[in-house]
Parts: sequence; structure tokens; C-alpha cells
Amino acid sequence: MISEPTDPRADHLRLLEALLFASQTPVDDDAIKVRLPADADIPSLLAELVEHYRGRGVNVVEVAGGWTVRTASDLGPRLKLVQKISRKLSRAAMETLAIVAYHQPVTRAEIEDIRGVVVSSGTLDLLMEIGWIAPKGRRQTVGRPVTWGTTDAFLLHFGLASAADLPGIEELRAAGLIGPRPEMTLSETGKLADLPMDSAEAPGADAEAEAEAAAAAEELGGGTSD
Repeated sequence: MISEPTDPRADHLRLLEALLFASQTPVDDDAIKVRLPADADIPSLLAELVEHYRGRGVNVVEVAGGWTVRTASDLGPRLKLVQKISRKLSRAAMETLAIVAYHQPVTRAEIEDIRGVVVSSGTLDLLMEIGWIAPKGRRQTVGRPVTWGTTDAFLLHFGLASAADLPGIEELRAAGLIGPRPEMTLSETGKLADLPMDSAEAPGADAEAEAEAAAAAEELGGGTSD
């Protein structure tokens, strides 16, 4: 059985269309000439494809010196996908969050004093990006440092009605998360400004504070799936 001869132009058009769909990057005129027969009228074929796909879900467009197939510009916003990515916070971030939660409003210097180590600006940036902490004004002291506190998003994530519902020292001890240490850093009132900041008055306070911050971080860590 002898098949009907194929229309050369239709064949060229199909080949050009397939080339544009298959390429991950825009195809320039030279690359098209390599693939299509020498007698192909490339400008005419491109014009026909552009017109054929006009008003459809995808368009044939000229970009970056070549031709490609793109989603219609008006449909882009309707095709955006929002993917929730789970990630576990570092221990440093959890300890910082615990200190902010129990001592708010608290400055970065005060967080460092409690943890005994320098707090990376990236740690605070991350917690603020997540939406769990936010600036709460400035301390009226030298330099007027920014103070930090937790947000409604923090309360929502951990299922708390208010910061007052955070587990207290006795609750943490009952859960076995901390041992019998002086109640000088994880104050029930959550007001670090009321605590003495001179470490000379409390030898070893930094180590004890860091341990209690770590314990509080472990308590909060039960809900950190985001």
C-alpha cells in the first residue's frame, strides 16, 4: 500500500513545533536551521505557530534571542504552587526562642548574657522570618537596643492562649526537663529587665541559664515541625 505524499510545509511545521516543545532553552534561528530542511521557510513557519498558539494556554514567544513555548502570561498567577516545607530548628534557635518567650521583652545582649554565647543575627532573622518573634520597641537605656517578644503566630503554633500559659519552672522540673537549679533566669514573670545582669553577683549563672534555656527549648521543641 502506497501512502499519500506528506505535505512538506505541514511536516516542517510539526518538526518545528516539536523542537520548541522539546528544548529546555530558547532555540535560536541557527539551531532551527540545523534541524529543519534547507527549503523550509522558517520565518513563515514561526509566524504560523505564533498565530496558532495565540490566545491558548501556552504561547510561542521570542525571548533571549531564541524561540520557546511559554505558559500564557495571564495564567501564570493562577498556576503558582505553594509548598509547605518542614524543617527542624537548630538547638541555638530553639534556645533563643525559649529565652525570648520566657523573658520578653528581651534584647539581643540579654539573650547572649543568658546563653553565654554570641547570638547570630541569622538566628533572630530566622525566627522573625518564621513569624514567631518580632521587635517590641526599644529599651530606654544607652544605645536604645531593640527588644524582642513572641507573636500571635508563636502562640497559635504551640497552642497557647497567652505567654502566661508557658510551662513554669515547677512544670519543667516535674517533667524531668531540668534539675533543682536556682530560679534566677527562667523567671515566672518573664521580665528580664527586673533581673540582675551583673554576672559577678551570680557565679556560674551563665552555665545554669544556658542549661535552663536548653531545657525550655526541649519543651518547646515538641511542636516545631515547620
